Amino acid sequence: MTHAHITSWLITILLFLIVVSLQRSGSSKAKIVQMVLRLFYIFTIITGVLLLHSIASISLLYVIKTIAGLWLIGAMEMVLISMKKGKSAKAAWTQWIIALALALFLGLSLPLGFDIF
Repeated sequence: MTHAHITSWLITILLFLIVVSLQRSGSSKAKIVQMVLRLFYIFTIITGVLLLHSIASISLLYVIKTIAGLWLIGAMEMVLISMKKGKSAKAAWTQWIIALALALFLGLSLPLGFDIF
């Protein structure tokens, strides 16, 4: 299940960057790709919940990692909505970077992740 979750969030991040690029260029395909991105939000959340369910005892770090992951998805939506409305997305991008760094660090350093850190 770990590999499914990692694949899911990698595709989610790639789709997010593609939607940002399409929105900046004014492409009409941005809305379609954004719908696919939202589908991958659901896949990422489901695989994350299944990973949490497979853990015998959930520590506080797993809870923080879950919150960071949900925050990351929220920040992605805030960036896209701000860009669509033509408003400044600096605060949303800042949140996205912080949430991504926190989720990646916790996800890869906890026992279910890979031993990178």
